[in-house]
Amino acid sequence: MKLLLAAFGVSALFVSSAFALEPIPGSVTYGGQPVHRLQKAPVGSTFDETFYSGGERYTETYMIQPDRSLVITGRVQIGSDR
Repeated sequence: MKLLLAAFGVSALFVSSAFALEPIPGSVTYGGQPVHRLQKAPVGSTFDETFYSGGERYTETYMIQPDRSLVITGRVQIGSDR
């Protein structure tokens, strides 16, 4: 059972990296990783950020990686300001 769970976890890691979302203007990671790394947040923890890009409002979810970098795990378009 543990082997099955480990295999599932590894396959999920590869699938998530294969479909990684690219940053858009306004994203925390647009133009590269942030200068200040989240040193106290646990690896694997997530947080949300809401921003505007091109007149549209988005919420992105980020996950902290073992090297303290961020990866976008989800993006939702909330609406526009028009």
